[in-house]
Amino acid sequence: MNKSELKVGDKAPAFALHDKGGKAVALKDFAGGKLLVYFYPKASTPGCTTQACSIRDAFADLKDLGVAVVGISPDQPAALKKFAEKYSLNFTLLADPDKKTAADYFVLGEKTMFGKKSVGIIRSSFLVGEDGKILQVWYKVKPEQTVPFAVDFVKGLEH
Repeated sequence: MNKSELKVGDKAPAFALHDKGGKAVALKDFAGGKLLVYFYPKASTPGCTTQACSIRDAFADLKDLGVAVVGISPDQPAALKKFAEKYSLNFTLLADPDKKTAADYFVLGEKTMFGKKSVGIIRSSFLVGEDGKILQVWYKVKPEQTVPFAVDFVKGLEH
């Protein structure tokens, strides 16, 4: 079966990646809770910084809603450490240098920047439920939309 996107109800693809300190973190570590998994192209770039800081600033609200957060990029752990320290990021960042997890989530795609085409990460986020199934998907999300979309969706689940 050829798929081009994950859909609500799909089982979230498992991952085991290294965080900024080199510690392995797996999807299964978050079983039993909601997890916002977001993919971003590159640490310390303007859009990714806007996105990460908005998540940092809303972290308490997300936690109150029972949502943990994991940001995934192709950066190496050392770059994630620098990014997290520079912006006081209070959530888990994971390194996916071979882009295997990005491919599993169908967030690799052709991008054009300054007239040059390349294959890279398409900024996307996924809300994974307690059972490991996808509750909501946001492909091609803008940096400032990640948090409001997730918060509004989770609040909607409670009513």
